[in-house]
Amino acid sequence: MEKLVIIGSGPAGFTAAIYAARANLQPLLLAGMLPGGLLTQTTEVENFPGFPEGVNGFELMFKMQQQAERFGTRIEMEQVEKVDLTDINCKKIFLAGGNVIEAESVIVATGAQPRWLGLESEEHLKNHGVSACAVCDAAFFRDKNVVVIGGGDSAMEDAMALTNFAAKVTVIHRRNELRASKIMAERALNNEKINFIWNATVIEVLGEDHVTGVKIRNVETGEEQIVACDGMFVALGHIPATEIFKEQLELDEHGFIKLEASSSRTNIAGVFAAGDCADPVYRQAIHAAGMGCRAALDAEHYLRNR
Repeated sequence: MEKLVIIGSGPAGFTAAIYAARANLQPLLLAGMLPGGLLTQTTEVENFPGFPEGVNGFELMFKMQQQAERFGTRIEMEQVEKVDLTDINCKKIFLAGGNVIEAESVIVATGAQPRWLGLESEEHLKNHGVSACAVCDAAFFRDKNVVVIGGGDSAMEDAMALTNFAAKVTVIHRRNELRASKIMAERALNNEKINFIWNATVIEVLGEDHVTGVKIRNVETGEEQIVACDGMFVALGHIPATEIFKEQLELDEHGFIKLEASSSRTNIAGVFAAGDCADPVYRQAIHAAGMGCRAALDAEHYLRNR
């Protein structure tokens, strides 16, 4: 039986592995189909401490993996199909290949996916003007014109953040009023650098090598128009990768894992969570790494006291 199994291999999973391995817990990390997580698809990361010139996302995650392996983490490129976490003495993890792993403790670090529009042109221009993280990428659009897709709190927060860099921010929303909280809506509506296009959806992102505009359609009249811009920020929320845990771990209304107080503990003893799958607010690599550290320390404490 394994002492500790970590499910997921982003900043949270690898940081948990580093701390757990150094504590001699001999962790097994199940990396899934995308080792390193979403960060491996990011071309340039400029806000991770220790890299003053920025670092390629794939390179950053590869270095984390090397560090985890250096201390003794075993990594398997396996996809988890289902889990049985109910037995306090033996957590069972069922792999897609048919094997079953038993563990005394588990750290869930499966991450979350941005909710995209689902357009082929959007996919083509990701990291070339299309982004789902204003905090990460706003600085690349200094004195540029950008659009934000969405009408909730996240969209308003992104729009406000972008005004610190962009020349103009245009919010495109499919309804005729915002879903954001009153205070967030008022702040955005009263910001002179933000303007709004109501009752519209984006049907195509324009540009070959970088975004040059978006084509939108009015949901009431069907009228189409082109909005020139240098970047598009999609702020439609995130989808946590927690589907296989929903019958056992306590989740919030959006599917994020609920944690106990300021710890990484879930509602099941011996099961901990870290990173974007348990973070509906910040969703930053450095924060996920910190959560991974916390989960490893909590797991070490749990195992020591068993």
